[in-house]
Amino acid sequence: MKNVPLADVDHVDRTVLPIGTDYPPGHVLDWHEHRRAQFLYGATGVMVVDTADGTWTVPPERAVLIPAVTLHRVRMLEVSTRSLYIEPDAVPWWPRTCTVVDVPALLRELLLAAAEFEADYSLSGREGSIAALLLCEIAALAPLPFHVGIPASVDFARLCRAYLAAPDVGVDNAGWAAEVAMSERAFTRRFRAEAGESPAVWRTRARLLAAVPLLRTASVSEVGARIGYATPAAFTAAFTRAFGMPPSRFAAHRQER
Repeated sequence: MKNVPLADVDHVDRTVLPIGTDYPPGHVLDWHEHRRAQFLYGATGVMVVDTADGTWTVPPERAVLIPAVTLHRVRMLEVSTRSLYIEPDAVPWWPRTCTVVDVPALLRELLLAAAEFEADYSLSGREGSIAALLLCEIAALAPLPFHVGIPASVDFARLCRAYLAAPDVGVDNAGWAAEVAMSERAFTRRFRAEAGESPAVWRTRARLLAAVPLLRTASVSEVGARIGYATPAAFTAAFTRAFGMPPSRFAAHRQER
């Protein structure tokens, strides 16, 4: 199925519903939830998925597993998706929070094939076998660390979401503490308790996540400079340490200047 609203086919008696959708640049799927679990694969572009608990950045040719009945928002940056909407009872192993995963070649080809199915595809033969194999392949995937958590308290969540929207290397703990009328020491202690890491470490990770969509159109040197790194080498080292792969994996296909 291509460019079909889930609501039009959610009633169909199939454990796995594959839908392919093309989105205009910058499209936002505002806060919503699905009865089914969702495997959301970006064949092109970058997706940013927000929930109350965190933000997940999905690089090109990766996917995010979204649990059933999870309120979320998705920002599409030049994205063509292949989604699977899955009955929750069929995937008791599905993660309880959003999870970014790599998509190996076999799974990618299965997703592309499934997007051509009709809603009431045959459960026997090729189509039923592909649907079953899709679940087997997804169950074997390992998570990728492309996310940051959002503190539960309203004031800290507001600070973090504002920073994610406009990361700024000039922001420091003193400035954040002043915004919530706390001493810097008390602020840092409470932030660490809620987020599991210091505010400085959180901001560094948020800037590195912000680099992923920037790398679609700019070089490693340009992106590193924009998010506050003095040299491409320093940016590459920090990015690789955080995500287990260098930024060049996602960079625009251009020569470094």
